[in-house]
Amino acid sequence: MAETNFDLVVIGAGPGGYVAAIRAAQLGLKVACVERENLGGICLNWGCIPTKALLRSAEVFHNMHRAKEFGLSVENVGFDLDAIVKRSRGVSAQMNAGIKGLFKKNKVTSIMGEAKLAGKGKVSVKTDKGEETLTAKNIIVATGARARELPGLEADGDLVWTYRHALVPKRMPKKLLVIGSGAIGIEFASFYNTLGAETTVVEVMDRVLPVEDKDISAFAKKQFEKQGMKILQKTTVKKLDRGNGKVVAHFEAGGKTSTEEFDTVISAVGIVGNVEGLGLEEAGVKIDRTHVVTDEYCRTGVDGLFAIGDIAGAPWLAHKASHEGVMVAELIAGEKAHPIKPNTIAGCTYCHPQVASVGLTEEKAKEAGYKVKVGKFPFIGNGKAVAMGEAEGLVKTVFDEKTGELLGAHMVGAEVTEMIQGYVIGRQLETTEEDLMQTVFPHPTMSEMMHESVLAAYGRALHI
Repeated sequence: MAETNFDLVVIGAGPGGYVAAIRAAQLGLKVACVERENLGGICLNWGCIPTKALLRSAEVFHNMHRAKEFGLSVENVGFDLDAIVKRSRGVSAQMNAGIKGLFKKNKVTSIMGEAKLAGKGKVSVKTDKGEETLTAKNIIVATGARARELPGLEADGDLVWTYRHALVPKRMPKKLLVIGSGAIGIEFASFYNTLGAETTVVEVMDRVLPVEDKDISAFAKKQFEKQGMKILQKTTVKKLDRGNGKVVAHFEAGGKTSTEEFDTVISAVGIVGNVEGLGLEEAGVKIDRTHVVTDEYCRTGVDGLFAIGDIAGAPWLAHKASHEGVMVAELIAGEKAHPIKPNTIAGCTYCHPQVASVGLTEEKAKEAGYKVKVGKFPFIGNGKAVAMGEAEGLVKTVFDEKTGELLGAHMVGAEVTEMIQGYVIGRQLETTEEDLMQTVFPHPTMSEMMHESVLAAYGRALHI
């Protein structure tokens, strides 16, 4: 390696790490980024991007079956699972190559290897050429997270899958059990259900998509069930008996037990941070439940050592990691850095229908002591949604009655993962109900429902 002395060493090249490296290089720092597996990390290679490619194929397949509604004729509708997966992997490969190009353009030194802290300002890296020590005044740990595995529910890659196995399936499941109805679980349930798998989703909490607003969760559940999914809420999977190409799942709900047989199980019960083998605790870093404890600027309390992204805790979102990467890079470079406000970060789930939200749910707002005004607007009242054949959906907004502050916004329906950004900007700019009411939304667009939901909160909706 030509250079071993840097201003910044980034451990991990996921959406937090590679963005931090690029931004730091743009600010004139000499940067090295160490990655043990794939540039782009889990998000680009085994998460956000390839799952969206799979879900897009499922969406097209679903719409092909609806052709008659649009006056179209399609015969012999079918799918090739191998081809769907091949396209998904190709999308990831293309994005991976793009990061290589960005590193080259910004003069970031990219090193493939296993990194470990080796004392103050030092990182030891094991590569296929041996071991080398990098020195830097500042180090960012961005090693991400992996799937959580519960005792008795461990993945084997054959009958029981994690998200990785589900992305490159050996077969098309016939009868599928998905354990966990968070974003990962419900996206895979949506994908395989659309392709024809008899799908059951089990959730230990009292509703699917448990972090979402209750109205949104309830609406989504009805849509999932309409599509043929079986939803089991307040239910625990106690164990899985495996053998002869089948899995017998043991359920417990309300004090009663039952069993059911499946040919495939996807476990999506959360994540754990990749904190092992990095020398973090030896360096004096505090770790809480597999995540590094940091302040609002992602500082670990150890001079010159930062942690960003999934390893630094919730929300476990790629866009949060990227923004933290930029913030820390700018902080290191002496620029004015702005800490992230967690309640301005949107969450998006790309199931069918899509779900998106930002800020407080109605329930959380009331728990926080706010007296709220709530507006709701259904997709059926929007001309563009009806014209698109996407009349099933809901937009909900939550305001502080006293100040008019937009506390939260929640959506379920077609393209809401794109629409939510309007409310995100509103939250960031501390927009009030008056600002949103006076904003002119273009017609005909689905975004008009965002306006109508605001109006509805104050008894002024025009189209319901």
